[in-house]
Amino acid sequence: MFSPTLVVPAIGDAFRKLDPRALVKNPILFVTACVALLLTIFFAIGGENVTSGFLAQLIVWLWLTVLFGTFAEALAEGRGRAQAASLRATKSELRAKLLTGVGGTWELVAATQLEKGELVLVETGDLVPADGEVVEGVASVNESAITGESAPVIREAGGDRSAVTAGTRVISDRITVRVTAEPGHGFLDRMIALVEGAERQKTPNEVALTILLVGLTIIFLIAVGTIPSFANYAGGAVPVSILAALLITLIPTTIAALLSAIGIAGMDRLVRFNVLAKSGRAVEAAGDCDVLLLDKTGTITIGDRQASAFRPVTGVDERMLAEAALFASLADETPEGRSIVSLAREKYGLAQPLPAGAEAIPFTAQTRLSGLSFGDSLVQKGAVDSILRAYPDLAETVTAAELRRTTDEIARAGQTPLAVVRDGRLMGAVALKDVVKAGVRERFAELRRMGIRTVMITGDNPLTAAAIAAEAGVDDFLAEATPEDKLALIRREQQGGKLVAMCGDGTNDAPALAQADVGVAMNTGTQAAREAGNMVDLDSDPTKLIEIVGLGKQLLMTRGALTTFSVANDVAKYFAIIPAMFVVLYPGLAALNVMHLASPQSAILSAIIFNALIIPALVPLALRGVRYKPMGAGPLLARNLAIYGVGGLIAPFAGIKLIDLAVSALHLA
Repeated sequence: MFSPTLVVPAIGDAFRKLDPRALVKNPILFVTACVALLLTIFFAIGGENVTSGFLAQLIVWLWLTVLFGTFAEALAEGRGRAQAASLRATKSELRAKLLTGVGGTWELVAATQLEKGELVLVETGDLVPADGEVVEGVASVNESAITGESAPVIREAGGDRSAVTAGTRVISDRITVRVTAEPGHGFLDRMIALVEGAERQKTPNEVALTILLVGLTIIFLIAVGTIPSFANYAGGAVPVSILAALLITLIPTTIAALLSAIGIAGMDRLVRFNVLAKSGRAVEAAGDCDVLLLDKTGTITIGDRQASAFRPVTGVDERMLAEAALFASLADETPEGRSIVSLAREKYGLAQPLPAGAEAIPFTAQTRLSGLSFGDSLVQKGAVDSILRAYPDLAETVTAAELRRTTDEIARAGQTPLAVVRDGRLMGAVALKDVVKAGVRERFAELRRMGIRTVMITGDNPLTAAAIAAEAGVDDFLAEATPEDKLALIRREQQGGKLVAMCGDGTNDAPALAQADVGVAMNTGTQAAREAGNMVDLDSDPTKLIEIVGLGKQLLMTRGALTTFSVANDVAKYFAIIPAMFVVLYPGLAALNVMHLASPQSAILSAIIFNALIIPALVPLALRGVRYKPMGAGPLLARNLAIYGVGGLIAPFAGIKLIDLAVSALHLA
């Protein structure tokens, strides 16, 4: 967080942010800078009724207060620049095979020259040059450059897995892609703008808090402006420098200095979590959502299905099928392949090692089959249609009809069948069961403690859906769901005053994603889904919706906790500076000097120094965020008041007293 590569540029940016045009966006820091400038002028021309050394120290610490605030914002912005630089480098290096006519002829052009609607050819080893939709072909794509995940995904024309992103690499086959993004408005462009903070708008919560802080500042300006009249009535005078010190300790400089950093860091945490939020409003809505809609497959159940049973055809015993499935899966490193090997070993004690000289048949987007070739044997597994397409002579046999009946039974039971063939002979099918993920019941219990209601959405029949919902521990479910059903459910919840979050990846999810308060689109999904949602999950992991809610709540909690700390902080500073200001005019105020500070000037200087130093001290908390624990609103408020309210009262008393001792020992006042 404080590495030289971040801190050094942030220091320079902190000084550049002293530009009044930039500083006026933060009214509290702008007022502090104006006060510091005013005292600087007084120091230059003289005439202030305090010692020059004391005034110089006040000026230095006031300017440091402003710089610490701009430094916090610059540091938050700087954390995303390395990522933005790597993304920009990727973008600038992209080249495209632009299709120029019939026959597949193409010319090599810079990706930045591509226009929306143009067709490009992307072959094995090529980087996808622009955001687009696959219009022809099917291929495996490595999206690790964008998502950080190394497992390739399938992209094909005409389905819900047709969207491709600039900067990802095709690792098998070839596809034709239609460019869907305008020049300069692609996915990489949006990510670069986001991590650099160029397009970050203040959220409604930030705007409301800024208005509150400005209101308090105006009130305190008026209050401080009346003090000279009271002093004159008492037969004395208060120097302008002392009034300036009082004003800066009264106005909420701490939270004002950290407010922008908190917002930027909240967005940055999502980016580092591989989630692109299109607006800060979406992040805050995630923290306030009441209802969470989750797809069953891949979210509540394990997307990588596990083998549960062997279903042989007539004339094949179960052990023979298990052995054939084992051989077909020995070189298959997918979770499904490993589960088949595990089931064969567990059920029949089969422990066949990989045969010498065996050749793996990898799964490809074209064949949709995998297997093993060894000696004179060839064993393969895959979807029934893929197997029968690869062995057309078997398609019309009695065994094939039996296999279809078996696989239909498996499918009706809510499981996925894989057909197995050995040396041209149909052996049977392996049933893959999508089991409920370990720990999801506890996670849904956590959401319930947050006050969030969970609803499972599935295309399963009601009986299957009810069983899985009960096992997973969700609060409700929607079975045999259509796009219209999803949209109606969201609208019904919103009409009841609820904030709704959901995730989806298909074109049929787009209406619901657009309607939801927090719509998380999977990066593997269609362009329509990604355009409809206000967040895009780069890892395409639907379970991350739960973490997104936690990050949203963490953002709101961080802002609330530091606001509580800042206000409580000010209370303690009043006890330091007010008695010091008026003790000469009103000796009875000495009773308020509960910290027994050395002198009036030492009290004022110590309060100003503490006011400046507390800002960088809280920067790590603002950037990292307050740790969130699932609990109700009441206990959460009590916890925040106990930690940050009481802490905000105690810290200044201890800090100002220690600074006062140092100031006195060094004879600074």
